[in-house]
Amino acid sequence: MKKLQLLLAFILISNLITAQTTIIDSILSGGIYRNYRVYVPAAYTGASARPLILDLHGYTSNAIQEQAYSNFKPIADTANIIMVYPNGTLLSGQPYWNAGFGPGVNDIQFISNLIDSISSQYNIDANSVYSCGMSNGGYMSHTLACALNNKIAAIASVTGTMTTLQHSTCIPNRAVPVMQISGTNDPTVTYTGMSGSLAIDSVVHYWVANNNCNTTAVFNNVPNINSTDGCTAEHYVYNGGTNGSSVEFYKIIGGAHTWPGSPYTIAVTNQDFNASEKIWLFFRKYKLNQFVGVNEISNNNTIDLFPNPCTDILTIEGKEISSLQIIDITGKVLITSTKKQIDVSKLVKGIYFVVCVSGNNRSVKKLIKI
Repeated sequence: MKKLQLLLAFILISNLITAQTTIIDSILSGGIYRNYRVYVPAAYTGASARPLILDLHGYTSNAIQEQAYSNFKPIADTANIIMVYPNGTLLSGQPYWNAGFGPGVNDIQFISNLIDSISSQYNIDANSVYSCGMSNGGYMSHTLACALNNKIAAIASVTGTMTTLQHSTCIPNRAVPVMQISGTNDPTVTYTGMSGSLAIDSVVHYWVANNNCNTTAVFNNVPNINSTDGCTAEHYVYNGGTNGSSVEFYKIIGGAHTWPGSPYTIAVTNQDFNASEKIWLFFRKYKLNQFVGVNEISNNNTIDLFPNPCTDILTIEGKEISSLQIIDITGKVLITSTKKQIDVSKLVKGIYFVVCVSGNNRSVKKLIKI
């Protein structure tokens, strides 16, 4: 009987390992090996480019806890989204993100490197890369909205805000769709602000002004479907921003430092809506090319790129070309040519677009430089 029990346990563990879709990996960034978790839904085949969502943990937390706490798995499985849960570095022995707190590890560079690395391994839609996070991860998502919006289309912050330093140095250069979710009784990141951090209303108004949204919000009370969770929720939507951008704000009346809808109830957790679902519904409205003017289109499949990813010499296969440009994700033209073989060795690692004109056809293909 004991042997049978051990065999059954082994089979169960083997099946769990086989079915596991979370991959643990690391990259070298800033001279430091940084680790992360990637959740790949069963629906992913690589045949079509998929959205990528970065989900950043809070201070003292970590990637595995954030993955369980925010519980994006059902959404990722349904919408076929690649989820990435990176780990921060240590501050006073605790994991954290350097989100405008001053000198130290360059987490903006790490996230940029991570997006490039994930995009080289999976078929990622470069126009559908987003960041969200809890607490310190929310601070970091605001940092990315300021400093990495050439790669990240939109962000969401749950119980996070902006530092005063971050706010004073933030130059987004474009409209950035932002969702903010905060509780009025949050004892950790206080709603009315604290030393070195902005009040939540100030953060919302900052992005409304940056995006040139309507200053009067469309207001709705979130239906109080759970009368025992100790709080209620209000929803504010600031529409009409540049290039269709908006700012959305969920104000949790009586809410604590928690993720609404989480399966793990910590203190006062709103259960009238699911924050992860609302974040995805918000993200999916926005593409990076709305704001930076880069679009991946292919008319009549006139060209193919080989090899792709590429390190040095790129070959364009297909019909004769009359003009060719390689542009970065911000739309800046880096290379102009009429040749079918292009030296891309001097380009830094990342995602680019090859724009090719052949007769009356115009093709735009994504190029990954490694």
